[in-house]
Amino acid sequence: MLHLRMITPAERTPAVVELLGSTVGATHLAVLEGAAREPAGDVVMCDVAREAGDELLDGLRGLGLAEHGSISVEHIDLSLSERADRAEREAPGEGMDAVLWESLTEATHEESRLSVTYLTFLTVATMLAACGVLTDSAILIVGAMVVGPEFGPLAGVCTGIVRRAPSLLMRSLIAVLVGFLLAMLLTGAFSRLMDVLGVFSYEQFTKPHPVSEFVWKPDPMSFVVALLAGVAGIVSLTSAKSGALVGVAISVTTVPAAANAALALSYGNLGETWGSFLQLLVNVAGIVLAGTLTLLGQKLFWSHKRRTGPGNGARADGAAGADAGARGDNGRPAAG
Repeated sequence: MLHLRMITPAERTPAVVELLGSTVGATHLAVLEGAAREPAGDVVMCDVAREAGDELLDGLRGLGLAEHGSISVEHIDLSLSERADRAEREAPGEGMDAVLWESLTEATHEESRLSVTYLTFLTVATMLAACGVLTDSAILIVGAMVVGPEFGPLAGVCTGIVRRAPSLLMRSLIAVLVGFLLAMLLTGAFSRLMDVLGVFSYEQFTKPHPVSEFVWKPDPMSFVVALLAGVAGIVSLTSAKSGALVGVAISVTTVPAAANAALALSYGNLGETWGSFLQLLVNVAGIVLAGTLTLLGQKLFWSHKRRTGPGNGARADGAAGADAGARGDNGRPAAG
């Protein structure tokens, strides 16, 4: 379940209450008249099944609350209520499968900022991967994959394409391109410094690396893995199963490929540089393609669910009429 808290201008409260009362999966409606001060208005609260949340948020946006009031959404960890159980049963689909597009857009928008934190994580991850490649250490390579924050902007690219949000798309693309370019440049400089200090050596670079050679030898399997990782990553974001993102990070070789490209270029090995760069492109393309198709599939699925759900988005059990009867003529709760 989701908990919604809204500040509504007084003249819009009746329409908001009517929308909430007619939404399948919405319950626990409360109206506090004149409680809001900034902006001035009423405070309206309700709980809604997650699978009905996206359509309700669209309706609230249509009433102008995002511009003239506010909409806050919180996840409810525990709700002991027969009404809440009934609301979840009435709402079409399963809550775990539901996509909250506003939440996804906001999350990917935040993750795709070209911030100091993002650049630091990506650069450190690339340097760790360079150490792992040079020492042929699977532990360091896996650790670098986990530290890398690049899936956020890649998910932002997918979301920007599907939602036709050019600002999000451009912000995400810039974060990916600038982030990897800077990380590779700094990793190349880091590699040269380590070589001067005697920590890295050309002999270490040229000797066989059976564990890490996959990062510069792209093959069809690389693209297949990237496709599967893209699907898993997007589903984990849309279903709030963020723990699965760790597995996604470990399954693709974006950061190790970028690290090996920088390392190979610093030692003048153009063949391995190109192979690593191609591996990076293959993984990025696979993730974006699969992520975009997954979001499109989810969008079509939930559009179908809304059309075929009970009452096509309106309550089918007469609850809306019962709730409306408990309110005054102006849509506010009747006194007494």
